Amino acid sequence: MQTQPVVLIIDDEESLQELLLHALERDGYRVIVAGTCADGLTAFREQAPHAVLLDVMLPDGSGHDVCREIRTSSTVPIIMLTALDDEVDKVIGLELGADDYITKPFGMRELRSRVKAILRRAAMTTPVADSGEAPAEERVERDGVVVDRVRHSTEVDGSVVDLTYVEFEILTTLISSPGRVFSRNQLLDAVWGSSDFREPRTVDVHVRHLREKIERDPALPTRIQTVRGVGYRFDG
Repeated sequence: MQTQPVVLIIDDEESLQELLLHALERDGYRVIVAGTCADGLTAFREQAPHAVLLDVMLPDGSGHDVCREIRTSSTVPIIMLTALDDEVDKVIGLELGADDYITKPFGMRELRSRVKAILRRAAMTTPVADSGEAPAEERVERDGVVVDRVRHSTEVDGSVVDLTYVEFEILTTLISSPGRVFSRNQLLDAVWGSSDFREPRTVDVHVRHLREKIERDPALPTRIQTVRGVGYRFDG
């Protein structure tokens, strides 16, 4: 029996809460709404949502703090909602582990598309019960990096490494086609299902985080290489 996806909305704007609630329920999701950082974190711990829509500005604190707290224990997909069309604000969210962002005011079609894409991809990488070695095509190993698609796990030089949803998807895309150069838009398409409405530089932030976790020396990466003016490739 398939579990109904749960989406947690943390936003104090009641009119937006209502719009999002009805739109996402029509798409078949169970929706939980919280209006403060404290209530949002409580709902997150109690309800274990499959995705979080998180406003940056909340009455009792910053959504960035909530994102940071969630990332201490979970790789659940997080989409930041921001009224600030400011590149710095967006980058802060990504640096803290958010998977995507959307600037208010936004079209409901755009938001529903992003939620659908991120939940679909997350469902494809949900860990399964351990039943032995993963099939060869689901397990890729190159240059000391092991990606297991079935269990959504990653090992680097023999040690388990925790990656966020987006980091795992970017690594899986690159390592599955070693030597192939992927443009930023191609990586956006691969991870989010579409590059529409998304800033290609978003990829750069996630790649930087990924290098910090899988490179022997992140300052001198040997696994994920930058192809200047084009994109990225996995060597090994």
